Amino acid sequence: MSARLVSRLRDVVGDAHVLTDADVRAGYETDWLRKWHGTACCVVRPATASEVAAVLVECSAASVAVVPQGGNTGLVGGSVPRGGEVVLSMQRFTALGAVDGAAHQVTAGAGVTIESLQRHARAAGLDFAVDWGARATATVGGAVNTNAGGSRVVRFGTMRAQVMGLQAVFADGSVVTQLDGLPKETAGPSLAGLLVGSEGTLAVVTAVRLRLVPWYRETAAALVACDSLAQAVGLLPRLRALASLDAVELLLPEALSLACHALDVAPPLDPASAAAFVMVDCAAHDDPQGELAELLIDERGVLAVGAQRELLYRIRDHVTIAIGARGMPLKLDVAVPVHRLDELMAQVRALVANLAPTAQLVAFGHLAEGNVHVNVLGAGEAEASLRDGVLGAAIALGGTISAEHGIGIAKADWLERLKGPAAVAVMRAVKQSLDPHGMLNPGVLLT
Repeated sequence: MSARLVSRLRDVVGDAHVLTDADVRAGYETDWLRKWHGTACCVVRPATASEVAAVLVECSAASVAVVPQGGNTGLVGGSVPRGGEVVLSMQRFTALGAVDGAAHQVTAGAGVTIESLQRHARAAGLDFAVDWGARATATVGGAVNTNAGGSRVVRFGTMRAQVMGLQAVFADGSVVTQLDGLPKETAGPSLAGLLVGSEGTLAVVTAVRLRLVPWYRETAAALVACDSLAQAVGLLPRLRALASLDAVELLLPEALSLACHALDVAPPLDPASAAAFVMVDCAAHDDPQGELAELLIDERGVLAVGAQRELLYRIRDHVTIAIGARGMPLKLDVAVPVHRLDELMAQVRALVANLAPTAQLVAFGHLAEGNVHVNVLGAGEAEASLRDGVLGAAIALGGTISAEHGIGIAKADWLERLKGPAAVAVMRAVKQSLDPHGMLNPGVLLT
């Protein structure tokens, strides 16, 4: 059956784009963390929506499931095979349409990287709002499927807020194209709204119509030292009042120290001098240094412009890499109402101290959204208990077990506890309607 399927898939996309060699497949079969992996029947790289449709039809006829994959930078196992599926790589969907300056929109293929999209928009004097450290490899399709957030959510919202329309191929091979980008349209429910965050379980997104934002070339940043996480949260009303506010990042001392050590640079502030560090980034058409300098009159911190600001971002973007260099961590992505963030982290620290006293906790995140990335190095046999404790604490505090990484297979067993039986039943009904044979990304999101 596999040999017949591979032959038919080659007829669809060409011999060069059906990968069967084990060494070649390996990069598609393991996630970025090297934690989640499986064996694929083959890797298929279509280039058009019609080819995707034909691939899905052939796989359905052979009763072989499909795992859509973008840049494979996910952290919850949602983009790698679990056992014999066809990996549907979107790497060849790299088309970028002309920037529509009047509408502030552009159409991008699902395989376009976030960095390429940003460069394309900036060449036309605009910008793409969503940004995070994996921008060079993370793709538009992956960002849509996980409703990615990153550092600029405080100003522009998550990926969902950028999507004005999309093209998608459904499990039966039908193609729906809605790329007009109309900002006002009330003809029924939003298909894009349904597919954003669906993690490839409902359809394969092939192209997206995206909102663009002004490109602010004047920038300035500051790193503010706080005596407590509660004090850091208390800064938010003043920060939100800044007209040029672009990002509010949280670095706890362990994260600041680890990243600076890995980069072999001197920390902008002594990590031991505070309980929390807030990285504030401002961007505008006019120099925003004045706003930040005024803020720092009453706070303990440093102003960073030019190369100093670039260093702050290097440090922030390098935290995950620095953690990975120390080993495979227990990695959790949670968020709570921001006024309860201090309470959450107090519980997390207590859990680590009680369950894995020799482990190292490294936490950082996005302060304005109450989103913290909890990383525990050396958790050992306590990993499962720590995972349950942290996720349970986030839910109990009115938060979520996934703020931007998705559910994947790593947290699928927690979805009902988070959303409730009624909400999950609705999700299952939608899945059954659009993918009755469970062809698309089985085991992801819904167990």
